[in-house]
Amino acid sequence: MSKGKYYITTAIAYTSKKPHIGNSYEIVLTDAIARFKRLQGYDVFFCTGTDEHGQKIEEQAKADGITPKQHVDKIAGEIKDICDNLNTTYDHFIRTTDDYHEKAVQKIFKKLYDQGDIYKSSYEGHYCVPCESFFTESQLVNGKCPDCGAEVKLAKEEAYFLRLSKYQKQLEEHIENNPDFIYPESRKKEMINNFIKPGLQDLCVSRTSFKWGIPVTFDDKHVIYVWIDALSNYITALGYDPDGSGEMYSKYWPADVHIVGKDIIRFHTIYWPIMLMALGEPLPKQVYGHPWLLFGTDKMSKSKGNVIYADELTARFGVDAVRYYLLSEMPHATDGSISYETIIERYNSDLANTLGNLVNRTVAMINKYFDGVLPVNDCTEELDKGFIEDILSALPVMEKAFSDFRIADAVEAVMNSAKRSNKYIDETAPWALAKDEANKNRLSTVLYNLLEAIRIIAVELTCFMPDTAKAILSQINCEEASYESILSFGAAKLGTKVGTATPLFTRIDAAVMLKEIEEEMQKKMQAAANAAEIAGIAKIGIEDFAKVDLRVATIKECEPVKKAKKLLKLTVFDGAANRTVASGIAKWYKPEDLIGKNIILVSNLKPATLCGIESQGMILAADCSEDDVKVIFVDGIPAGSKVR
Repeated sequence: MSKGKYYITTAIAYTSKKPHIGNSYEIVLTDAIARFKRLQGYDVFFCTGTDEHGQKIEEQAKADGITPKQHVDKIAGEIKDICDNLNTTYDHFIRTTDDYHEKAVQKIFKKLYDQGDIYKSSYEGHYCVPCESFFTESQLVNGKCPDCGAEVKLAKEEAYFLRLSKYQKQLEEHIENNPDFIYPESRKKEMINNFIKPGLQDLCVSRTSFKWGIPVTFDDKHVIYVWIDALSNYITALGYDPDGSGEMYSKYWPADVHIVGKDIIRFHTIYWPIMLMALGEPLPKQVYGHPWLLFGTDKMSKSKGNVIYADELTARFGVDAVRYYLLSEMPHATDGSISYETIIERYNSDLANTLGNLVNRTVAMINKYFDGVLPVNDCTEELDKGFIEDILSALPVMEKAFSDFRIADAVEAVMNSAKRSNKYIDETAPWALAKDEANKNRLSTVLYNLLEAIRIIAVELTCFMPDTAKAILSQINCEEASYESILSFGAAKLGTKVGTATPLFTRIDAAVMLKEIEEEMQKKMQAAANAAEIAGIAKIGIEDFAKVDLRVATIKECEPVKKAKKLLKLTVFDGAANRTVASGIAKWYKPEDLIGKNIILVSNLKPATLCGIESQGMILAADCSEDDVKVIFVDGIPAGSKVR
């Protein structure tokens, strides 16, 4: 019997480029919550999708020589493939270029205009293309976009505006009366103190400077701006229509929770609620702003060379191992971290050793001592009671953790059950019991308790590692996997024959795999460099060349990079200060060959991180033959001299 509806959404992914693993974390997180709610008996509707309009997409498509629709079709396909590859169980994948969405958005815009909540004016301010946002002078950080750090440009444009200020008091009252509406608490304080209390400025909701958007029906110079277009997806996906919505909308709205990144929580807790208030529709019950997943301590960025993609990880480690890492490693309110070293470490310790070893040796012992079939379970001792209590205690912890969006705590509770089961094996020593026929019944009970604990663990794992859970249930040959069956201990049936013990996870040789990864990364970096070189053959004007700042620099220190055989780490003096440069010349030069030499440095190159080293420039070298590189030395010219 259903416990009622549960509508959960991710933010829709922007189709500018293929998302990295940090972006993909959100869909896995949301999927785990959706799976747990289904397990509990809720009628879940899980929606995700893609945001496909805007100036940035129009410009990218033009640069690539294709139409915007061709561009978004490609990227949307990649995003959907990633969702499927990560085994997520979304019920609906919306695209903002879907015909039904565009028509509903046009009606929403017209309704808000007709009732006076949208009005026409003009906007003048600092515009950021990547964020597609206007900012005032005071909002800029060091003269740049406060959200992404990109350069901004002054722009003036006729636009339509949404009257945020009209609904400020109503929004404040809603937040006050619904303390869990913005979650966690730190995000709520940020929204109230930084954005709401200073006073809401009316929001620009149309544009005239580009065409790739949903047209305003009554003013064809304007396209509807991202906020009304993208945010409306949460209701248009359910069939919302200002002229009359269908059964799906009535059934599932309001959303129980929007799962969004911390960087866009402002749009979901200020703009979106006010849009709904203006439409006269209920607000979502909760908005959870999750933290970022960082590469080491850095936000992932192609320019830094630290981007990891979901399909690359799943090909190497398997889907469930990637899901496990993402869900177990991400803190509740602070940013998480990912690196190949930590993935391998968690894979070996948690999945291969703790979980895999538990299942493997339990099934193997049942096969060895009872031909795969447990005959009785009637020799209980005091030790067993504590073990059973410990196993059953995991589910209440999971329930609380899911309600608080502390998913890593839920994963930990299940893994603690596996650790406790391994400890139970050590405490009961089944191999010792097997030596005496008189202990046969006791041995059967011990193995039954382990079998039932593994069944409960497998059911709980369905939220996090669905394929692994299925494999475990198959090995122990248990079909009972309902939520009700894990509320108590004893649903595994005696007399059922278990399957063959098959390793769930094979230990990884960390040194071998890390070496392979390093070599692959070097190939990618070289391929990118080659592509850049080919692209650079195009003719440029003198003004373009003038942008490159070439300086003579002296190599003060030089050492090899342990994790990258091709790299040398150079400390160079550019006439003003020392800086670090990573250069792929280790094959042709030893450190002692370079110290004291003067070279030509590209000094205004954006920093890039190579194998953990922030490289602050590039030295000039020549390809003399297919496999011969020579650094250009300029000894005798003072460090700091400009090369023209």
